[in-house]
Amino acid sequence: MLTPETIAAIADELAAAERDRTTMPLLTARYPDMVVEDSYAVQNEWRRRAVEAGRRPVGRKIGLTSKVMQAATGIDEPDYGAIFADMVFENGSVIEHAQFSNVRIEVELAFLLAEPLEGPHATVFDVLRATEYVVPALEILSSRIELEGRTIVDTISDNAAMGGMVYGGNPIRPGDVDLRWISALLYRQETIEESGVAAAVLNHPAMGVAWLANKLAQHGDRLEAGEIVLAGSFTRPMWVHPGDTVLADFKELGTISCRFV
Repeated sequence: MLTPETIAAIADELAAAERDRTTMPLLTARYPDMVVEDSYAVQNEWRRRAVEAGRRPVGRKIGLTSKVMQAATGIDEPDYGAIFADMVFENGSVIEHAQFSNVRIEVELAFLLAEPLEGPHATVFDVLRATEYVVPALEILSSRIELEGRTIVDTISDNAAMGGMVYGGNPIRPGDVDLRWISALLYRQETIEESGVAAAVLNHPAMGVAWLANKLAQHGDRLEAGEIVLAGSFTRPMWVHPGDTVLADFKELGTISCRFV
């Protein structure tokens, strides 16, 4: 395990990279004995300082829940990160590309909780009971740590590469449709780039939320009523650049779009 001083120093470095819009060298290259628990300690310290500085937490994101995402990153277990209010964008937003690093887009479902959700034995049924609405979402990935050669230790420390999210379309009650079969088409400049179905997330997108509740319980934490949870991508990440217009078509659930400048 890393010392508290080292954890604090890494959190400082990550905050500086986010502030200065730069990337930093791999943690695993500098701290080869660093383990997953160290990474969550770094993330929690970074999150604590952000809250202390006035940022408002509104939820959590889950990453690497689908086989396609694990294959794309070479990482074989899920992770999670924090969502702050300043990371959330409305449908149709014009977004400054330069505020992020290594910018990519993923297609997801977001769960809005009406009740707290606590592990360590949370199930899909617990998630569905606790959820008020499910809504289409896009996640903006931003990596403050260099991409080449990164492991899950680097990714978790980097707040699971969370940059921002865009939500939109038609919110639905979780029992109104079979969530496994929600599908989406992802376009850039009117050209289709990716497509996917939500069952790619652990066979049911609510499984990702249950996994998160159980993982948080290991760290003495839980999901609270009113929090929004990005349940994990069911497409590969799509690189975006300044000038790109992105649109995700969720059929009956509507569309989400944003433009990067």
